[in-house]
Amino acid sequence: MPPLTSALASVLLLAASTFSAVPAALEIPLSAWEPEDGDNLVIDTEGNEGYLLHADGRYIRFPVITGQTRVVSYIGLVYDATTPAGTFAVRSRHVKGDRITYGPTGRFLRLYDAKGFTHYGIHEHAAEDVMFARKDRFQSMGCVIVPREMMDILDETYSRNGAIRVVTQYGVGNPVAAAFY
Repeated sequence: MPPLTSALASVLLLAASTFSAVPAALEIPLSAWEPEDGDNLVIDTEGNEGYLLHADGRYIRFPVITGQTRVVSYIGLVYDATTPAGTFAVRSRHVKGDRITYGPTGRFLRLYDAKGFTHYGIHEHAAEDVMFARKDRFQSMGCVIVPREMMDILDETYSRNGAIRVVTQYGVGNPVAAAFY
């Protein structure tokens, strides 16, 4: 290979490895899901859908309940209960005594942002059947409420990885791109 062609090929290979393409998104059934290292979670706060994704683009989709789009007074705080958009990480697991708000197990996966601890998290709810049956799923005080079955999977994912990267976004076109890029 002439030196110029060889140099060009090297540059193209380096560029291809540096800027890898987004893996193709492939929805798989919940029954086929097994947590893997590096799984990421995307929450679409427009459509109230959650996506738990593997690095290779396989994902499961599930319904979520996100924050009311109004100012609330809750647990001694006055704040806008809209679930915030951003990049977070689940970095701790708690068991809450309130088995209505946090569901029968009380599990709460705390979200942290770049500044640290937030009041937001992921949990189930005792009235999930009624809540998920409603057309309007903007019902929480800012947290992300998931069905019990998903809480089991997220809890297992957190236990496996010690953290879960979480992206909350209003409108998600490609969940893989939102999760990893």
